[in-house]
Amino acid sequence: MKRELEKHQLVERSIHKTYRKEIWNSFIEGVKRYELIKPGDSIAVCISGGKDSMLLAKLMQQLHRHSEVPFELAFLVMDPGYNQINRQKIEANAALLHVPIEIFDTDIFDTVTKTDKSPCYLCARMRRGHLYHQAQKRGCNKIALGHHFSDVIETTLMGMLYGAQIQAMLPKLHSTNFPGMELIRPMYCIHEEDIIRWKNYNELSFIQCACRFTENCTMCDNGGGGSKRQEIKQLIKKLKRDHPNIEKNIFNSIHAANVDTLVGYKLKGTEYTFLDHYDSLSESSISL
Repeated sequence: MKRELEKHQLVERSIHKTYRKEIWNSFIEGVKRYELIKPGDSIAVCISGGKDSMLLAKLMQQLHRHSEVPFELAFLVMDPGYNQINRQKIEANAALLHVPIEIFDTDIFDTVTKTDKSPCYLCARMRRGHLYHQAQKRGCNKIALGHHFSDVIETTLMGMLYGAQIQAMLPKLHSTNFPGMELIRPMYCIHEEDIIRWKNYNELSFIQCACRFTENCTMCDNGGGGSKRQEIKQLIKKLKRDHPNIEKNIFNSIHAANVDTLVGYKLKGTEYTFLDHYDSLSESSISL
């Protein structure tokens, strides 16, 4: 008699079979292309409880199980002050998907409620700091976050349209405050629409925006309406109707920036302008 698969096994099979091209292959592409995992790495997979981080956990778990490259994993959940329902939802999903999470508590929500200036920015910085600290305590040299392809292109456009800057989201970066630590984004090449399809296919339900300020996600960038990120999502959706390759073009553009055509740019914190080399370039052109 054929053994019936458990829920976590069905979810794993969907990653390798039903969504192999869209999710698994794209995941492997990002890991290899950007050299995110090296032999001997100890990686803390950071789980917020949303669809992205929970899929990341399963992908990293599967890679660890099948990869020839030796590395270790820890699955960290930071509770910044979630309400009881959200915390229980995270714990239930982790148990359902067989992800061995470690939860640590912080008072981030209590802290940021005392500031009127950029609470979201402060919250993000504090979260990142706590994650680095807890990962380092466990002997990890990297933390893995669930940012995906759609986050990358949305962040790029948000910077241009609302921040007056051309700034991309790197697939990995060294920590400036925690020497020896590195942040990686293994889902860099996975589209959000495919993550949503995978979630719906498996009839999974995750927490969305769990911020105490925005319980209804009306201002949060993690999936609610009314945020700048949501405006960008809608803009991209409209552009795709006439230009199906618009997302790919935006993504490719941050891999092929032509610095020679930029009026100004910043490198390692120092600002430069095309005027710094304009005359010398003109003289060399004449001599040619």
